[in-house]
Amino acid sequence: MNTVPVGRSSVRIPRIAFGGGCFGREIDEPESFALLDYALSRGLNLVDTAESYGGGNSREYRRRVYQIDDIREVSGEMSSSEKIIGRWMKARNCRDKMVILTKFNTGGTAEQVKRSLEGSLERLQTDYIDIYMLHTPFSGVPIRETLEGLTAAVKAGKVRAIGCSNFSLKLLREAHGVAAELGLARMEATEPPFSLADAAARDELLPYCLRENVSTITYSPLAAGFITGKYAKDQPIPKGTRFDIVPGHIDVYFSDRNFWVVEQLRKLSAEMGLPMAKVAMAWVFQHPGVSSVLVGARHQGHLDSAIEAHALALDPAIVARMTEWLYEAHDDVPRLTSLEGNILKFERKVAAS
Repeated sequence: MNTVPVGRSSVRIPRIAFGGGCFGREIDEPESFALLDYALSRGLNLVDTAESYGGGNSREYRRRVYQIDDIREVSGEMSSSEKIIGRWMKARNCRDKMVILTKFNTGGTAEQVKRSLEGSLERLQTDYIDIYMLHTPFSGVPIRETLEGLTAAVKAGKVRAIGCSNFSLKLLREAHGVAAELGLARMEATEPPFSLADAAARDELLPYCLRENVSTITYSPLAAGFITGKYAKDQPIPKGTRFDIVPGHIDVYFSDRNFWVVEQLRKLSAEMGLPMAKVAMAWVFQHPGVSSVLVGARHQGHLDSAIEAHALALDPAIVARMTEWLYEAHDDVPRLTSLEGNILKFERKVAAS
C-alpha cells in the first residue's frame, strides 16, 4: 500500500490505519493477533491505540459515568489494547516493521506526559513511539507546558513525531504558534473524526492541515458503525456492538439528521449495487487533506472492506451528491433524547430482552 509522510517528520504511514481500540474489549487476544498478522501482511502497518483503550477501562468508564455495573467486554484487563499490541510485536519480532501511534489523556503537564509515555512504552514493550498524541485538549494546562514535555521526549529519542486528537482548528493553530515562537516540537499530525455523520472537519480543519503540511489521520469513517444502517430508532442496541460497549456513542451519532443521511446512503448504495460501508468509506478517502483513514476491525472482512473502499474511485458527481446531504439534512433538528434518556431507554430494552 502507498505511504505518505507524517507532516514534516521522517515517519511514513499507509493510507489505511488499523484501529486497535477493540483489542481486549470487543475481541480477545488470539483474534487480535490474527487481525494484526493479516493487517501487516496487507501493508497496514500503522496501528492506533491509547493508554485508555482496554476492556477494563471501558468497564470502569461505564460503571463510573452511567452507574452500569456489568460485563460486556471480552477482558477486564486495563489498557489491554497497548498490552496486546506489545505482546504481539514481541511474539512476531516485528517492531521495526510497525508504525505505532498511541495517545495519552491522563494529564498535560510535563511530568504527566513523561509518566504516561513511560507507561505506554512499558505496555507496548518498545523503547520508542512513532507518533505520540494528546487524546484530548487539556484545558487546565497551557499548551506550552505540554509541548515542552513532548519536545523533551522527542529529543530523548522516545518519540518520533507528535500530534493531537480531537483538537479544534483554533487549538491546533495555537499549538503551532507556540511551537514556532518557542522552538518546540510541532504538531505533525491530527486525528479528527470524519464521516457522513460527523463532517465538522471538512470545511476548515482539513484545508488548514493540507496547506500547513499537517497529516490528518481521520477516525470513525463509519461513525462507529452507525452509518452502516445496523441501528434503528427506538430499537435495542445489538449486544457486543460498539454502541453497546461504549454507550456514549449513542449521543454522538443518534440524531434525526444522521438517520436521514443513513437512509440517503441506503438508497444510493442500492443504486450502485455496493455495500453502504464501502460507499461511505470511499467518500472519506476521496477528500483532499485526508492522509490516512483509521479503521476499527473485529474481523478480517472489515479490513478487506476498507482496502476495497480505498481502491474504489467514486464518480465526482457521486461525491458531490453525498456531500450535499451534509447541508440538505437539517442540522437544527434536536437529538432524539438526552444522553441519559438514551442510555436508560436502551438499558431497559436490553434488560427486558
